Amino acid sequence: MAYACISSLMQTLQQLLQSKSSLICESPIQQKHVESSYQSLCALQIFLEDTTNEANDIENLKILEKRIKDIVYKAEDRVDSCLTNILLADNEDDREKACKFFNEELQQVKTEFDSLRKEVMVIEFNKRGSKSMELAATTSFSSIQETTYVGMKKDYKAILNCLNAQTKELIVISLVGMGGIGKTTLARKVFDNSTIRDRFEKHAWVTISEQYNKRQMLLEVASSITGVNNQEMSNDELMVIVYRSLKGRRFLIVIDDLWSTDAWDQMRRLFQNDNNNSRIILTTRLKRVADYASSPDFPPYDVSFLSFKDSWKLFTKKLFNKDRCPPQLRKIGKHIIEQCQGLPLSIIVIAGLLGKIGVTYDNWKKTEENLKSFHGSVLEQCQAILSLSYNYLPPYLKACFLYIGGFPEDMEIRVSKMMSSWIAEQFIKATSEKRLEVVAEEYVQELMDRSLILGKTRKPNGRFKTCKIHDLLRQLCIREAQSENVVHFPYSDHVLTYSNDINDRRRVMIPFLIEDYFADHPSQTSGKITTRSLIFMGAGKSYLVPEMNHWPDSISDFKLLKVLDAREIGYDFSHIIPQLVHLRYIDARIGDPSSLAKLFNLQTIIVYSRRNVQLPAEIWTMSEIKHVDIEQMYMPNPVSIEEQQPLFLNNLQTLALDSSPFLAEILKRTPNVDKLKIRAANTHNEWSDFVDCLINLQRLEKLSITATEDNSPRILSSVFCAPNLKHLRLAETSLPWEDMAVLANLPNLEVLKADRAFTGTEWTLNEDSVFKKLKYLRIKRADDLEMWEAASDSFPMLEQLVLQHLEDLEDIPQSFGEIMTLKLVQVKYCSPTVDNSARNILEDQQSWGNYMEISVSKSISLWIAELFVNARSNKCLEVIAEEYLQDLIDTSLIFAGTVKRANLHFSCLRCWMCLPAIAIAIVIVIVIV
Repeated sequence: MAYACISSLMQTLQQLLQSKSSLICESPIQQKHVESSYQSLCALQIFLEDTTNEANDIENLKILEKRIKDIVYKAEDRVDSCLTNILLADNEDDREKACKFFNEELQQVKTEFDSLRKEVMVIEFNKRGSKSMELAATTSFSSIQETTYVGMKKDYKAILNCLNAQTKELIVISLVGMGGIGKTTLARKVFDNSTIRDRFEKHAWVTISEQYNKRQMLLEVASSITGVNNQEMSNDELMVIVYRSLKGRRFLIVIDDLWSTDAWDQMRRLFQNDNNNSRIILTTRLKRVADYASSPDFPPYDVSFLSFKDSWKLFTKKLFNKDRCPPQLRKIGKHIIEQCQGLPLSIIVIAGLLGKIGVTYDNWKKTEENLKSFHGSVLEQCQAILSLSYNYLPPYLKACFLYIGGFPEDMEIRVSKMMSSWIAEQFIKATSEKRLEVVAEEYVQELMDRSLILGKTRKPNGRFKTCKIHDLLRQLCIREAQSENVVHFPYSDHVLTYSNDINDRRRVMIPFLIEDYFADHPSQTSGKITTRSLIFMGAGKSYLVPEMNHWPDSISDFKLLKVLDAREIGYDFSHIIPQLVHLRYIDARIGDPSSLAKLFNLQTIIVYSRRNVQLPAEIWTMSEIKHVDIEQMYMPNPVSIEEQQPLFLNNLQTLALDSSPFLAEILKRTPNVDKLKIRAANTHNEWSDFVDCLINLQRLEKLSITATEDNSPRILSSVFCAPNLKHLRLAETSLPWEDMAVLANLPNLEVLKADRAFTGTEWTLNEDSVFKKLKYLRIKRADDLEMWEAASDSFPMLEQLVLQHLEDLEDIPQSFGEIMTLKLVQVKYCSPTVDNSARNILEDQQSWGNYMEISVSKSISLWIAELFVNARSNKCLEVIAEEYLQDLIDTSLIFAGTVKRANLHFSCLRCWMCLPAIAIAIVIVIVIV
C-alpha cells in the first residue's frame, strides 16, 4: 500500500524537521538528507494521487505501487531503527556512534528515493479519454444509508404467510441464500413490521456470524430479550435468565447469519415450545444448516435474485435517488447491471462506484469494458465487482478501507474508534487547512457514499456513531490487506498459533484467543521485528493472564512499535513500554505512569491504573500530545514543575480525567481542547474554579461533567461562557433549575443531557430563556421535579425530547405541541400523566400536519410505587408484579407487545381499556391471589 507507507514515513521525517529535542542529532548533513527525502516522498505521493485509475492501467499501477511500497518500507525500517538506537543510547559515545550511523543510512535512503523519483516520473500510462476516472468534483450519487427494499414483495409475502400459519407449535423459518442477496434485509423488514410485532410479547434480534462463540451468543440473546448484559454471569445463569424470560411468552426471534448446526443445537435449547404461536426466523448461507434447523412443514425459503426490472430500479434509486437515469446512459447502464446478475450487494456497490467517478458516458463505458473480462458464477461476479470498486478507490482511502477488515465480523464499529485508529496508523494526510479528525470524518463519509461501509446508529447531532461492513466486503479487506501487507489478521484462516512471518507484518490485529498468539513466540533479537502496530480486538472484557510470563519479553521485542492497543489484555505494561520509544498511540493498563516519561512521540494516551497515581511531569513537555484519557490517574500540576516559562499543551484536543486540586490550572494550560470530560468534578471542592476557567477554552465543543453524589450546593455563574459548545452532559451535579437559564445563553448548544443534574420541584423557563440551537434534550432521574413550565419559543429548533425516570413530574409543557421541528418524544418510566401529555403533544402536532413520533415505556415499578403489589415473605415485589402481569395477559385483559397506532409506540403492556380500568383489573387479580 504505497500511499499509506509514504504518508507514514513523511510524518516521521516531518517530525524530525520540526523537532527541537536534544535527543535528535543536530547535524546540517542530516537536515539536508531529511529534507531531500521528504521532498522525494511528496513527489511520489502527488504522482499516485494524479495517476488515473483507468481500466487498462490497474495491473501496471499495482506493480508500480508494490515497488514503491517495498522501497519505502525498507527506508522506514532504517530510519526508525536508527532513531531507536539514538533514543536508547546509554552514554554519549554510544549516542554519537548512533548519530553517525544514522547519517550514513539517511544518505543511502536519499539516494534510493532520488532514483525512484526519476523512475516514476518517466512512466507513462495509457491515457484514454478524459481524466474523469479521478474523483469527480460533483456527483448525483445519494449518500442516504437507509435500507432499500426493492423487489422483495413475493419473498416478503411468503414469510408473512409462514408467520401467520394456524399451527400453535413453535415454527422455525429459514431464509437461505448467498451473501449479499438480501436475507438480512428481508428478515429486518418482517421483524420491523408493527402488525407482526403486535402479536408477540417478546422480540429479539441475534447475530451469530461464522466465528461462533457460545458465550457471546448467550450474552447477546440475554441482552436482546431481557436487557441483562452482565459479563460476570456464568453461561448457566444466562441460560436460566433467557429460559425464564421466554417461558409461557409468545416470542419472535430472528437469528441472523447462522453458519453451523452445532451453533443451532446450542441455541435451540433456549427456545422452548409452549404451543403458543411463537416463531423463529433464521438466515444462513448454507443449505444444510437451513434444512437441519427448519420445521418439518416449513421447508427453507430460498431468497430470490432480483429480476432485471427490480435490479434496474434498485440501481437508479441508489444512484439518482428520485431522478431518472439520463437517456444517453440507459443502454450502457442496463448492460452494466446485467453483469450483477440480480445480486443486490453488487448493484449497490457498483452504484457507489459510478456515483463517485462521475456520471458520464466515458466513465460508464470504461467500467463496462472492465466487467466484460469477468465471467463465472454470481459469487465470482460479485467478487469481481467488489474488487473493481476497491481498485478504483482513491489511493488515500485504500488503507483506511482495508483496515476495517480487522474488526470482528458483524460488529457495529464505533466510528470514533475507527477514525482514531486511522490517525494513529498515519493513514490520514495532514493538511494546513484541516485537522486530521476532520479529514478522517470526510474519509468515513466517502466510504459510505460508495456503499463500502454502512452507517448504523446516529448520535443526537445526526452524525453516525457506529457503522458496519458486509461480510463479502470484509473478506475482500482481509484478502487484500494481507496481500498488500497493510494489516495482518492471524486468525482469519483459523490458524490458532503464532507464525514467524508475523514479525515482518506492519500491523497485526488479533481479535480472539489472545493467549494463543504469543504461546509459541520464538525468542527474538532486538531490531529484527518490523511490526508497527499490535491491536488486540477483544469483546469488551479484559483478559487477565498473569501466568503468561513470556508476554512482557515478547512485546518488548517489538522495538519499532508505534501503536499498542491492548486494553483487552488487562496486563500492566509499565515495565515494557520504556523500550518502545516510537509509540504514538497507547491504550492499555499502566500501573506506573512514570514509564511514559521518555515517550516523546506519544500523540494519544488512553491508560488506566488500579490505584491513584500521577502522570510524569514530562507530560507537559510532550508537544505532540493530542488526546489524553486517564482513569485513576492525575495530571501533574504544571506550576510545580515549570522552571523558566509557563508550560502549555497547545496541541491537546481531547482531555478526559478525574478531578484534582489543580484542575483549574490544567485547563488554563490546555487552551485548544475541544472535547473535555471531567469525572468526580467536586471531589476537591474546586467546582467554581474550573467552571470559571471554561471561558478560556474557546474551541470547546463537547463537555461532560460528572460530580460525586453529595449534597454540596453548586451553581453555574451567570458569566459561564463557552461560545462554541455544542454538546453538554451533566451528571450528579445537583444544580438548581434556575441555572438552566445560564445554559440557554450558550449560543451554539445543540445537545443537552442531564442525569440527576438538577434539583428542585419546579422548572420554569421565562421568555428570555431561549435555547436557540438546541436539537436534543434528555432529562433523566430528576427525582423531585413536579412542575415544568416553558413556552414553545424556549426551544425553537428542538427535534428530540427524551424523559426518563421522572415519576413525580405532572406533565410535559403543552407548548411542545407547537414546536414545528419536533420529531420525537420519548418517555420512559415516568408518571401516567406525562404519558398522557405526550399523546396530547402528538395530537397537536398532527393537527398542524406534522409527522412526529412518540415512544412511551411504562414500568412495573410504578405499580409497586402505587402500593398495588402485596409483599410476600418468599418473593420480592418485582417478581410478584411480573406474575400479576402474566395473570392479566392470561385473562385477556391486556396484551403484550409493541403497538403502533397513529405513530404512537408502546414498548410495554398496553390495555384496551382506559388507565382506571387497569387499576381495577390489578385489584381484582390481587383479591383472587
